[in-house]
Amino acid sequence: MIILPAIDIQGGQCVRLYRGDFATAHRVAEDALDTARSFYADGARWIHMVDLDGARTGRRENAPLFVEVAEKTGLQVELGGGIRDRETLDYYFSHGVSRCILGSAALKDPAL
Repeated sequence: MIILPAIDIQGGQCVRLYRGDFATAHRVAEDALDTARSFYADGARWIHMVDLDGARTGRRENAPLFVEVAEKTGLQVELGGGIRDRETLDYYFSHGVSRCILGSAALKDPAL
């Protein structure tokens, strides 16, 4: 079994939502990079991250943070949220993200 620690990002902050409701977001950690590093120090080799802002807008809202985690932690990054086109996939893959999750984009454009 592989367990992936997760960090959801909204407005550059580590948050959790209650039942997916954006109005319930509450901060759960001070710094995403430090949190990711602590996961690595505790033995994790993968991290699951979600761009909550990107999920709403369909754009790379917090991309620099995800790239920084990929570059500076030793973790393989699995990322979801707002990834809806080939350009975004190419951007993340070329900047060190290992996996991208397609949600609504896969349903709307199976060829993607």
